[in-house]
Amino acid sequence: MSKITVLGAGGWGMALAISAHNSGNEVTIWSPFENEVNLLLEKRTNEKLLKDVYLPKEINITNDMSCVEGSVLTIIATPSTAVRQVAKQLRSYKNYGIVVNVSKGIEQDSLKRLSEVIRDELGENARIVAFSGPSHAEEVARNIPTSIVAASNSLPAAQIVQDIMASPYLRIYTSGDIVGVELGGALKNVIAIAAGICDGMNLGDNTKAAMITRGLAEMARLGVCMGAKEYTFAGLTGIGDLIVTCTSKHSRNNRFGNKVGSGVSVEQALSEVGTVEGYYASFSAYNLAKKYRITMPIIEECYAILYENKDVKQVLTDLMNRPCRSEH
Repeated sequence: MSKITVLGAGGWGMALAISAHNSGNEVTIWSPFENEVNLLLEKRTNEKLLKDVYLPKEINITNDMSCVEGSVLTIIATPSTAVRQVAKQLRSYKNYGIVVNVSKGIEQDSLKRLSEVIRDELGENARIVAFSGPSHAEEVARNIPTSIVAASNSLPAAQIVQDIMASPYLRIYTSGDIVGVELGGALKNVIAIAAGICDGMNLGDNTKAAMITRGLAEMARLGVCMGAKEYTFAGLTGIGDLIVTCTSKHSRNNRFGNKVGSGVSVEQALSEVGTVEGYYASFSAYNLAKKYRITMPIIEECYAILYENKDVKQVLTDLMNRPCRSEH
């Protein structure tokens, strides 16, 4: 039995806590919000996040971050925008084990990957693993078979996470390409918004398939420029995560894009859907494309829709009328 602390009581944090508990580990969930802690202590569920999913009574719930002391794994499962602040708080403790980040995003101000953000706060000696792949919290929490990737610059750290977190329902692969795994997890959210916009515009399967496929090409193009392995984007955290996020009713990014494509304003769609990681990632991806001087037409047009109020019909026209070229 290993001690595992999950920082974040959202749907993904709850799902991973349940999965870790079912694998025979001692699990604690931390939240900074007292009302959220009290709700989970009383109800053992949050119907708004995971309907009909209940936390086993053995899982501890607290708002005291000192619970990380003695952990073998500390899992950061907050929205990407909160990762730096949580890592900064974690810095006050010494014995928190391997830090496993399951948030997917790129910090807007610094354009850093989240493992880089965490290392900024915890120092060069921190052992950091990125956990990513096609994995809806709604399904992981219900023991629906799922495969995911644990990536790290330290293969032994990734293997420890693999050994501790794997179960008959959660198959974990390791990877040394943390750059590609993190970028795949972040960028696919932008493409999922684009796919949702296609649905909202009633454009059909042909358009959506083209959007997903060319979106994958853009993800790999930026990834290689940033030091990732191209083949990573053909794996679980690339095409796998892209498929599940672009096609599923569970995807907030897809639902958000659908609303925008059907005519709902960006502001209204955000208020209706909640946290939409792809909204923030589109800003970062757009600026990374400029930094590395590469062309990413789909991501550039997503940015224009979300941050410059460009009309979705004009975006479609502009994308389809780009000069023709070789596919590869």
